[in-house]
Amino acid sequence: MKTIKSAFLLFLALTILTGLIYPLLITIASLKFFPEKAQGSLLTVNNKIVGSSLIGQQFISPKYFWPRPSAIDYDPLPSGGSNLAISSKAMQKAIADRKASFLTNNFTAKEVPAEMLFTSGSGLDPHISLKAAELQVDRIIKARNWSEAEKKKIEGLIYKIAEARDFHVLGEPRVNVLKLNLALDTLVIIEK
Repeated sequence: MKTIKSAFLLFLALTILTGLIYPLLITIASLKFFPEKAQGSLLTVNNKIVGSSLIGQQFISPKYFWPRPSAIDYDPLPSGGSNLAISSKAMQKAIADRKASFLTNNFTAKEVPAEMLFTSGSGLDPHISLKAAELQVDRIIKARNWSEAEKKKIEGLIYKIAEARDFHVLGEPRVNVLKLNLALDTLVIIEK
């Protein structure tokens, strides 16, 4: 009986420690030291939440920058990639379709960056490379019926919003598609 009582008390103590105290301390620490990320990195326009800078969203209008494809149709609940191998006929067809679509819609592009062909591991990557953004500018200019002057502003906007390599050595420079499209809409408002 004494062993059962000791086991139960240990179970209760560890439950309180690991189930209540530890999560509470981590939540408080994250809110104190990383408030934006702890709150979900939510982006708002006119006091309305339009998304999170941490989660990719689908943009299909030719007037906006397009994100990388998603194996889960940009649904954050089942976050994950595809189980298809590169040798899979379905994967090869998807890549060929994405390539054809990108080259057709971005008529001045001669190549397609890899992130515009392949989904990310999470299916929710919010970033594309600077090259992928640059290749989409002519499509956006044409869809919005803008001039060369606006084209230069959009190209400048890409580099203004661009994020550097992590710790200046990890990864590549990139741009958040949602932030870029929100800034693009702001650019429209300023010019009208």
